[in-house]
Amino acid sequence: MMTTELKSRPRLPDWLRIKLPTSDSFAHTRSLLDELKLHTVCESAKCPNHWECWSKGTATFMIAGDRCTRACGFCAVTTAKPLPLEADEPLRVAEATRRMRLKHVVITAVARDDMADGGAEHFRQTIEAVRKLNPNIVIEVLVPDFQDSDAAIENVLTANPHIFNHNLETVRRLTPEVRHRATYDRSLSVLTKVKTRRGKNIYTKSGLMLGLGETDNEVVVAMEDLRAAGCDILTLGQYLQPTLKHLPVVEFIAPEQFDALGRVARSMGFVHVASGPMVRSSYHADEFNVPAIQG
Repeated sequence: MMTTELKSRPRLPDWLRIKLPTSDSFAHTRSLLDELKLHTVCESAKCPNHWECWSKGTATFMIAGDRCTRACGFCAVTTAKPLPLEADEPLRVAEATRRMRLKHVVITAVARDDMADGGAEHFRQTIEAVRKLNPNIVIEVLVPDFQDSDAAIENVLTANPHIFNHNLETVRRLTPEVRHRATYDRSLSVLTKVKTRRGKNIYTKSGLMLGLGETDNEVVVAMEDLRAAGCDILTLGQYLQPTLKHLPVVEFIAPEQFDALGRVARSMGFVHVASGPMVRSSYHADEFNVPAIQG
């Protein structure tokens, strides 16, 4: 009889060690999120950057609950039967962005395969509520694949987010192991449809995690596939195992290698690239100056 042994996680290299901030802004952000009863992907996905982001007064809001219908091998978000949507959540997210005086907000969600539209209508309502209270804010959505539903994708687009982000996550070969129920080609299809329908009126964005056993050549091919899908913005970051039950880290990629891959990506024509060990999909998202690029 085979037994599964949980192995200890490898020691982090120096470049992945973070210093915890001492700013009062962290406590203020924590208090605000508690008061408005909001979830963040920062906490639910155990993001290592949330200390820094919250200390700067930024957060990525996770709508539609904190229970996901999928069980991806890399993700720390709880897999369970989701609870019903909260009708006032869009307004609570909008109020949080107002109080935090955000200039750039990222709105994401768990996968809601239990719903016919995958939660697209809830995204639309949240975007519109945020814009009503914050007319000049840049709105970025980080969405699940909606099962590649044309109607769901179009519903989100009707709210006119500035940036439509959907992560490819990993290279084609590793996708079946890394992403539960998601497919490489479906993700590319979602990004292609968005760019085809909105063209220069929207920026599409995607990200890859490195260190899961991919080769440099596979990463380059994935970047080429994203460019072929019209993807404008790319993030490359180090995968970190959130718990011992998740996929192990195969390799810690050195900062120099991230720099090299970033240069390759820029040569392909991505308008903005963030590549580094601590980069996550919405980390320093506001560094992409939307008005400057559009101008």
